[in-house]
Amino acid sequence: METDSRAYIEGYIQRARRAQSEFEKMSQEQVDEAVKAVGKVVYDNAEYLAEIAVEETGMGNVPDKIAKNKQKAKIIWNNLKGKKSRGILDTDESTGITRIAKPVGVVAAITPCTNPIVTPMSNAMFALKCGNAIIITPHHKAVKCSTRTVDMVNERLAALGMPENLIQILDEHSRENTRNLISMADVVVATGGAGMVKAAYSSGRPALGVGAGNVQCIVDRGIDYGEAVPKIIAGRSFDNGIICSGEQSVICPADDFDKIMEEFRSNGCVVIRDEADREALRSAIFEEGAMNRHAVGQSAASVAKLAGMDIPEDTRVIVVEADGPGKNDILAKEKMCPVIAAYKYDDFKEGVEIARANLEEEGKGHSVSIHSDSEENIKYAGETLCVSRFVINQICASSAGGSFWNGLAPTNTLGCGSWGHNSISENLDYKHLMNVSRIARYMPDNYVPSDEELWG
Repeated sequence: METDSRAYIEGYIQRARRAQSEFEKMSQEQVDEAVKAVGKVVYDNAEYLAEIAVEETGMGNVPDKIAKNKQKAKIIWNNLKGKKSRGILDTDESTGITRIAKPVGVVAAITPCTNPIVTPMSNAMFALKCGNAIIITPHHKAVKCSTRTVDMVNERLAALGMPENLIQILDEHSRENTRNLISMADVVVATGGAGMVKAAYSSGRPALGVGAGNVQCIVDRGIDYGEAVPKIIAGRSFDNGIICSGEQSVICPADDFDKIMEEFRSNGCVVIRDEADREALRSAIFEEGAMNRHAVGQSAASVAKLAGMDIPEDTRVIVVEADGPGKNDILAKEKMCPVIAAYKYDDFKEGVEIARANLEEEGKGHSVSIHSDSEENIKYAGETLCVSRFVINQICASSAGGSFWNGLAPTNTLGCGSWGHNSISENLDYKHLMNVSRIARYMPDNYVPSDEELWG
């Protein structure tokens, strides 16, 4: 019943508020110790958590999840450590403004089955960094592994003397409970499917959500294909293709298309160009226009079997030539498995237009990957395409969410701006879970222009 659900969630909210009231009294050093502990638990237990995540969800693979658990824990803590997030942040002498950090309140976090370990981890680290308590509602296919992660983190926090219930996770799962949680918390962070994100934005609370991924990878002329293609393969194959920032389409110069396809083959991929095989693959990946759940997060060989095809078990990625961009071929959409669509262009601007058409079909606002040595072409794509991040000469799957080798904020929640119906067009970071008070001083010596200076 609705009354029972609200009472159930109210218990979580009250426990979170009590924990937060204690946590707010702690120093920056104590807060950072708690944040560090969250990441260190996932880092120290990366293998075990990867195994139980694959076992429960049936998605992805253990080696990649181990790498993800370790890498995300490292880069997020590296980004957060030493940054002031409590009390007075700074004073700008030129404006007379002093900024003071305050918590946003109890955070409700909806987390996905595709990242059931690192998304709860990063959301908790961001929330605690700013003095907030957090309540997590995990995807129903990842309840056990997400709950085990939170339990292990709480054991470490208790040993540090942190307030009980700083991080909670729902132990009863229903749409009703999730709906009540996001309407009763102070801020909602939503990572997952479009329906869930829409519900978060309709909750009546400030919400930070993500849009659909469909990363377009544009390969420029004149680059070292032997260097670029292995990066694209690594991104498309990572965790069996379930990462939202994984490369989805490879857009190639027509005169070098065959050479690039051969590079894929020599790096353990299968290239599909026969029409009958392409149609079989489309039917296996998509059912009535939507991703086939039996293909999500499966190996390339398993996806091929769904299509009635027999390929080597160790195939890393299936490359399939698309009939055209956008609405011309369903392969233009996001494919949450190790399959990448291939396109040809005559000049770079045409390649950008192919990417644009595919993004209009799905993934607008998310990310674009470019392999290029031309700053002119990179800037052209940057000015032309409506996405929130452009990842240059990197593995997009592991770099769009921040890395040691770029300046993007490390995260597992990638905002897509108004293009993706999101409130932010950047990577979710701790600063998004911080209220800032501003002291505005009277500045009598400030210069005031005359009307003639202003309007003349």
